[in-house]
Amino acid sequence: MKLTRRSLLMGLSVTTAATLSACTGSTGSNSSGSNTGAASGSGELSGEITFQTWSLKDDRFTPYFENLIKSFQDDNPGTTINWIDQPGDGYEEKVLQQANSGELPDVINLPEGFAYKLAQVSQVLDLKAADADLLSSYVQGGLDAYTYDGIEGVYGYPWYLGTDVCWWNTEMLEQAGLSIDDAPTDLDSYIDWCTTAAQKGVYLASTMPGLTEISDYGVDIFNGEEFAFNTDQAAEIVSRYAELYEIGAMPAEVLNDDYAGNATMYTQEKVGYTTATGSFVTQLTNDAPTLLDKTDCSARFTTPPLYIQGISVAANSANPDLALAFAQYVTNNDNQVEFVKIAQGFMPGTLEGNEDPDALTEDISDPLMKKAVELAAAAMSSAETVKPIQYTDDMDTYTQQQIALAMKGDISAKEALDAAVQYCNENLNV
Repeated sequence: MKLTRRSLLMGLSVTTAATLSACTGSTGSNSSGSNTGAASGSGELSGEITFQTWSLKDDRFTPYFENLIKSFQDDNPGTTINWIDQPGDGYEEKVLQQANSGELPDVINLPEGFAYKLAQVSQVLDLKAADADLLSSYVQGGLDAYTYDGIEGVYGYPWYLGTDVCWWNTEMLEQAGLSIDDAPTDLDSYIDWCTTAAQKGVYLASTMPGLTEISDYGVDIFNGEEFAFNTDQAAEIVSRYAELYEIGAMPAEVLNDDYAGNATMYTQEKVGYTTATGSFVTQLTNDAPTLLDKTDCSARFTTPPLYIQGISVAANSANPDLALAFAQYVTNNDNQVEFVKIAQGFMPGTLEGNEDPDALTEDISDPLMKKAVELAAAAMSSAETVKPIQYTDDMDTYTQQQIALAMKGDISAKEALDAAVQYCNENLNV
């Protein structure tokens, strides 16, 4: 029996886990699901390993990786790093094939969701057991993203990270009698702004509330065993957004199936506010250059969301010491900072890198992107992944459908959340 995309993303059956264990040679007897492997990270390195990235072999990034590998090999004579890159489309399926055949690359670029499912069946190394002291040099939110309920350990080094800042159309703010100098600092002040702007015929709100907004109101989304976000506090925030919709403070199309997203609505000048990473400046340059002169940014007023890519080590690597050493090399501070200078708008996964925004922005010529990156760097210490790893796309779709019904007034906010939580829990580990 082979892994399917659904089983990787939504939960592995016992039979599937046993199959994977057979492929990797794991006994599957570790009740915690952790796998410390044999890596010690010490001693003279030799031999070869394979390093896999995800859609990063191109004119912009290839020279970086070639120099990175050469430098490592020069520092460690007798080692060979074989770099492979998989295209953006079909990466999930490719990882599945590699996992099923017991041929995961020794060092592999994995989002936290992929690493979670592989950690469940002991296919990736517990980096805490391998070198616990080193973990303190990484962003805590990044480490938390690779730490999973019911599985002891940490299963990915935070590599390149993203978070949103707030983007405002200053011309529309002026029309509404608002100033970015007084930008919202919490959800309450943001909702007040949306109400004030609507009275002047300006739309700011262009999204329904989701888990981020609910979590920011102090609601625990997942209690370790099941979803539990159907509280009175959560219903209050949904009700407040429903009131915004009722008074016409957001475009009606926000609730439509063909909703294009808040960033697109911003570039179309339908709304005066959106959230996006620092790379939003590039999108504006390409899609709406006339907006650049009337766009400014401010810090997120909710908990900064964390978007993350990480580096994991295969638990069944034939050369675990070399694999661990190279994974640490790829994600050390100097190499991460150099990488995000190319991947402008993203942040390094190290604490040190985010404490020195000047190093991140010295190659950025655009002042607006520079400001956004500085704001994002300052937010990294508190950024976190709000959506639990168990929260699937299907769950998100159903939850948003229920919230949309509440926004329209068809059902109450509490009824919407009760239905959403029931659906999520019924489909947990399906």
